[in-house]
Amino acid sequence: MPQRETTSLSRSGLPADGAVQRVQMTSRIETFEFEGCRFAYCFDGAGPPLVMIQGVGAYGTSPNPQIAILRNRYLCLSFDNRGIGRSQPAAKPITVRQMARDTAALLDHVGGATAHVVGHSMGGLIAMEFALMAKARVRSLTLLNTFGRGADVTPMTLKLLWILVRLRFAPRFIRRDAFVELVLPAGRKGDKRKLVELLSGIFGHDIADLPAISRRQMDAMKAEDLTGKLSALDGIPTLVISGEKDIIAPPASGRAIALQIPGAQYIEIPGASHAFPILEPERCAALILEHLDSAERIRTA
Repeated sequence: MPQRETTSLSRSGLPADGAVQRVQMTSRIETFEFEGCRFAYCFDGAGPPLVMIQGVGAYGTSPNPQIAILRNRYLCLSFDNRGIGRSQPAAKPITVRQMARDTAALLDHVGGATAHVVGHSMGGLIAMEFALMAKARVRSLTLLNTFGRGADVTPMTLKLLWILVRLRFAPRFIRRDAFVELVLPAGRKGDKRKLVELLSGIFGHDIADLPAISRRQMDAMKAEDLTGKLSALDGIPTLVISGEKDIIAPPASGRAIALQIPGAQYIEIPGASHAFPILEPERCAALILEHLDSAERIRTA
């Protein structure tokens, strides 16, 4: 589709669906209200709309290394999920379906009829639920380190049990170490203090202190089972990325999703963990961009 100098905009500054989009934005946080919650969201970049959905305990309005890259070609929307960060109060029971409805409400608010959707961990589960609810609104799906059934999260081992015990009961400096062990590959070298600062900055809070809503998010996640439904996403260009060493969302979960969604592409990153998008943002963004650009070519063909 040829690009034009002028672009039709919604009230929020998003390109109206179907318009050619090169609208330059600077990231800023705005709010909207939906079903008892005042949501905080940010948008940045230029191009077709791209909604990014975060996992348990993560703020969507915090600095995101993926957005720093993707905004050069896509208009990135990210938000704090219901009841976390600046999106308060929770107001409703926390379920995956409710969070998918919240995602639809964000698109409605900014005037976006359709969008690419990227979800990490719990965010991937929300993304799939949103696509099942509103298939026509999804230009593509990118599912990072995620699962189709919440009960598959973090298969229990003695190592994982030791991490979880420290996360819950240990002093704060030990909780930080345990969190790093949970999301990074075993034996990874590097300055632990810098890793803690990096993770805390992207999550939006000290990783020693998970937000209270995190327990409700995990309960919602574990109650969700999309297996048997995902074949309905046939026709949506889908990319599934798993990390070989991910102990939260094991590669088997990603492979299962890719097998169930017709035409889905599956990529397993050797040696990578649950924090792959944070630790290797350039590599992750390159894979996402290739997928998004391919979906756009199909859409405009």
